[in-house]
Amino acid sequence: MKFSELVTALGLDSQTIIGGVDPELQGVAPLKLAGAHQLSFLENKQFFHQLATTQAGALFIPEDDRVLAVMETIMHPVAYVITAQPRLLFAKAIDLLYPLPPAPVGIHASAVIGQGAVIPETAFVGAHAVIGAGVQLGAGVQIHANCTIYDRVIIGDHTIIYANAVIHEGTEIGRDCVIHSGAVIGGEGFGFVPDREGTWTKMRQVGKVVLEDQVEIGSNTCIDRGSIGETRIGQGTKIDNLVQIGHGCMTGKNCLLAGQVGLSGGASLGDNVVLGGQVGVANHIHLGDRVMVAAQSGILDDQTPDAKVMGYPAFPVKDFFKSSAIFRKLPQWQRLLRQVQKKLDLNSEEVD
Repeated sequence: MKFSELVTALGLDSQTIIGGVDPELQGVAPLKLAGAHQLSFLENKQFFHQLATTQAGALFIPEDDRVLAVMETIMHPVAYVITAQPRLLFAKAIDLLYPLPPAPVGIHASAVIGQGAVIPETAFVGAHAVIGAGVQLGAGVQIHANCTIYDRVIIGDHTIIYANAVIHEGTEIGRDCVIHSGAVIGGEGFGFVPDREGTWTKMRQVGKVVLEDQVEIGSNTCIDRGSIGETRIGQGTKIDNLVQIGHGCMTGKNCLLAGQVGLSGGASLGDNVVLGGQVGVANHIHLGDRVMVAAQSGILDDQTPDAKVMGYPAFPVKDFFKSSAIFRKLPQWQRLLRQVQKKLDLNSEEVD
């Protein structure tokens, strides 16, 4: 579509377009690869240097004097819109330029359907999928090939479960959720009790998992069911690939968990918590609303709302950077200490 048509479809006035041209768009691409018929955007400062050489036909850019100055130097025709959130507008544009195919409907002949399962006419069950007894699917639900949905699972309207995912018995999934391939929802948690001889007795996990509306679960992520209660993922929460969520964990609304995050049993998150890649949270730790944790951090203590922490064990980001600066100077200080010891004729034992 024309750039002006796209901008209008995004709810903006086409008069916001600057550049005096209206390219025909055929897709999107990164700044350094985009061509004359492609849309791109700039938001992160680390890609600022690519702006001067981009061949993109249309751009979403931030209101920044340095960016605007570079735009005036670009020689080829380019149309652009200045917006407070270029990446967000770009994400919405992708939906318009790459429309999804119509949702499939019907039950494949090779699917296995258990007794008493409720499958609306608008739902889809793919090849070799297994639907257990008493399962309830909402309108427009998609269960793709080779999925296994155990008994008594409830899945809300328009949720999509991609190939090879496994949903264990009693799990409750809300509306408009997305579960990607290989995810395991509601499997048994890691519950073993030691006796006096040091052997381990298995404690059966008899709870369930509840995913509220608009939750997205990445590929090969595992969410264990509660041991005797429930594991609950709050509305709008997005979870990346390869995440492990232990039994009895709770997240608030609109949390974001990046790849390889691990939540130990009973950990709880408030609303809008963000955990970077490979963050680990210890048993029964609580993170307050809007806590942000940098990648590879280890959380061993409760965190108050709005805390920003990093490191292992994690502590405030500002203190972490100060400590890192000191740490880098330790060799220099060690040399200085040795010089002082030598001048004062002291040995290390005397200093201690």
